[in-house]
Amino acid sequence: LSFTLRENGFKKMSFRSQEDLSCPVCQDIFKDPVVLSCSHSFCRDCLQSWWRGKPIQECPVCKRRSSRSEPPRNLALKNLCETFLLEREQRAGSESVCSLHSEKLKLFCLDHQQPVCLVCRDSKTHNNHRFRPIHEFAQDHKKELQKCLRPLQEKLKLFEQVKGNFDESAKHIKVQAQHTERQIKEQFKKLHQFLEE
Repeated sequence: LSFTLRENGFKKMSFRSQEDLSCPVCQDIFKDPVVLSCSHSFCRDCLQSWWRGKPIQECPVCKRRSSRSEPPRNLALKNLCETFLLEREQRAGSESVCSLHSEKLKLFCLDHQQPVCLVCRDSKTHNNHRFRPIHEFAQDHKKELQKCLRPLQEKLKLFEQVKGNFDESAKHIKVQAQHTERQIKEQFKKLHQFLEE
């Protein structure tokens, strides 16, 4: 992945994956990163949690003692993370990307029945698995779905016709019921008048 951060004076930088921008403690993208004197960075909350209850405030990675209980914010890293997340969001909106490696999903694993990226294919999880290009698999699946869809569409058409007939019958019955009700009321009125007379 590539990012250009002209506003901060950065040149074009490349990251293999989200691991390059992950906090060593929570293993997630940095949130409000701070930097220690040893140059290691962490999420502010992760570092505070790590230090809580410990007698010495040291770096979780190299164990070097930290001279400051409130380390400074790493603004450059914060901007990189925000740009990474924004670009990932935009890419996810335009195309499907792997949640683990943020790479485009180009293959379909036939053994796990799921889309995977090229990095996933070479991982232990998918060792000795069978793959097909995702567009080929999608085309075959589409044909199968269309084949299954045809009888359902015909049933739907038939159902709509039957529903139309029922609606017509219901309308006719309603009109007849109203007409019969009027007749009964008229007859009752006449009978009432006759009895009064």
